Amino acid sequence: MSSIPFRPQFRLLPLLLALGLGASAQAQSLVDLYTAARAYDASYQSAKAQYDATLYKADQARALVLPKVGLSSAYSGSNYESKSMPGAGSNDRGYTTQTIGISASHPLYHPADDASYQQSLRANDQATAALKAAEQDLIVRLSQAYFDVLTSTDSLAFVKAQKAAVQEQLASAKRNFEVGTATITDTREAQARFDLVTAQEIAADNDLRVKKLALANLVGQQTAQPKPLVEPVALETFAATDVDAWVSRSQSEHPAIKQLQVALDIAQLETRKARAGHLPTLDLVAGYQAATNNGSATLGTNYGSNATSIGVNFTLPLFAGYAIQNREKETVSLEEKARADLASTQRAVAQGTRAAFYGVESGLGQVKAFEAADMSSQSALDANKLGYQVGVRINIDVLNAQSQVFDTKAKLSKARYDVLMGSLRLRQASGTLAEADLQPVNALLAK
Repeated sequence: MSSIPFRPQFRLLPLLLALGLGASAQAQSLVDLYTAARAYDASYQSAKAQYDATLYKADQARALVLPKVGLSSAYSGSNYESKSMPGAGSNDRGYTTQTIGISASHPLYHPADDASYQQSLRANDQATAALKAAEQDLIVRLSQAYFDVLTSTDSLAFVKAQKAAVQEQLASAKRNFEVGTATITDTREAQARFDLVTAQEIAADNDLRVKKLALANLVGQQTAQPKPLVEPVALETFAATDVDAWVSRSQSEHPAIKQLQVALDIAQLETRKARAGHLPTLDLVAGYQAATNNGSATLGTNYGSNATSIGVNFTLPLFAGYAIQNREKETVSLEEKARADLASTQRAVAQGTRAAFYGVESGLGQVKAFEAADMSSQSALDANKLGYQVGVRINIDVLNAQSQVFDTKAKLSKARYDVLMGSLRLRQASGTLAEADLQPVNALLAK
């Protein structure tokens, strides 16, 4: 028996992957597309707008502890008519009154307003943590979409290479049948495998289209094309070190924990504000008013007046129908709820960080195993090809070995991308993920 050597297909495979199946030469790196996503993604833009709104709301609360000044003005006209005996002179006349005044007040002791102002300052910290969480979420979503496209691109390249290899095996089986050195079974087996790979090619091509649409929806570029990884891929730098160190960092840096810590502080201030309902308030007030009159009902001459006042307003609540006491009990309960929510989130973050840590470790182990399997499956294929040529292996053995080779290559490719994503997800789980963490990944991409 004889067949066309299989080796040329594997020499063409790196070229197929490097070309990205005809991808545009204007491919973008992970950092390039993240920059585009920051300016386009609606979810991130919404979080950024919410952050800005929170800052402005905090400035509003600052007004509670600042002085207030008001200007007032009034103008009125009157007409005076007098009724007298027939023959007497008329005393009818009109006159106007103009007043202008300015008033000012400054809170000297308002414990409830002071607590509200402190709450607004803490809300700024909460908004900062929420924006950081949105940035981390965008990094992970963009990276996942980026590597999904690369995974689908590699899968399609592997399927195309496998299709070419099966096609060669089919041609070989047909020639051997024509010369009488093989049965029709070899031809039919090769034809069935060729039809199967053709169906897989159609599915892989469609999957790549879908993944590209998802990436375009994130970055706003219909022609977005990720850069592939360079060979050989060095993933050792992405190995995690100590799980306890990651968990410890997560408890102090995770945005969700920071938000709930701030929420607890705000709840405590709300309790303080509720208790302030029993306390008095003290305000410094001052005013100045000037009035001008060009007569009155009893006086026909012009006159004016100026009035200046300054003083202190003291207010003490005596009884409010138990509203203050019940409000205080409500805020104490809400404070306990905030404390329980914080504890629950701390435990969930610790668990998520550990799971992400072990995921990276497992992923690195899988990459090494698949690299070994890739070499082994290639050796097995070479042996089966040789055995088929000398008549100790049948066609189906070669076809199965081919399928095993390309399946292993596809799994190895995906495992590498999973390690890179796992590294980013570990940093997100610990709350330390930042744009700078994309640089080590970016360094592995084709220049």
